[in-house]
Amino acid sequence: MLLGAKYLGPVGLGVTAPQLFRADDNEVYVVKLQNNRLGVKVLVNEWLGAQLGQMLKLCFPPSDIIQLEEKIIRGNKLLRAAAVPAGLHFASRYIRKNRYVNRSNIKRALNTADMAGVILFDHMFHNFDRTWNRKNLLVCHDEVGYQLYAIDNSHLFNKGKWKAANLAELSDKITVNKHRAYGVLLKYYLRREHFSKYVALIQAIRPEEWQQMVDGIPQEWLPLPEERTSLLQFLYRRQELVEKIADSICALIPDVHRGAHPH
Repeated sequence: MLLGAKYLGPVGLGVTAPQLFRADDNEVYVVKLQNNRLGVKVLVNEWLGAQLGQMLKLCFPPSDIIQLEEKIIRGNKLLRAAAVPAGLHFASRYIRKNRYVNRSNIKRALNTADMAGVILFDHMFHNFDRTWNRKNLLVCHDEVGYQLYAIDNSHLFNKGKWKAANLAELSDKITVNKHRAYGVLLKYYLRREHFSKYVALIQAIRPEEWQQMVDGIPQEWLPLPEERTSLLQFLYRRQELVEKIADSICALIPDVHRGAHPH
């Protein structure tokens, strides 16, 4: 768990009004607060994304729970005015020198194959915001070269806010998203074998690992036991369906994979 060390100001983008903080590890993080306007379940969604992202080695920025103490909130008038509560919030590492993904820069990325895992994750969790919002896919140049990053898992389950009934309704549903960057990736860059790797990793997750993931959600974010139970049942069911989900996605890949890149 991280500890907030210094408030740096608003990010300036996003419906959840994220804020920039420096943490006790001296890194800068984009922090989503408990009292964001979409509600605290946004943090639950982000936590699930972070945990599964680590297990599958997805190209998500490093993320963790961050504790904001009363003194850091009292010390800034903007945080006081926003009535930010002391407690546990969600932090995602700030990606510097980034650009939004487009048809031109995606071909420079070295890790396009990794996007198969992100696409599969998004389809497991009904996260269509990844392509609806063009700002949720980034390309960044580091010491190795250009890398793709997928950010913002706040809108899992079709929206930030959800109830147990929503999870039950979505647990068997398979809807394929081929819009914008995902359409380009499926048409020109990804093959079935890229998805097979992630299907195998998800199928290998043990029931107790799913349980630990749900148990790790802070009580103040998800206080109702019935919602935790519904969430766990959703995870079990989506794991059962993951091969079928991947097959539905891969049906959009051309039979003869095109080697030419889009212009």
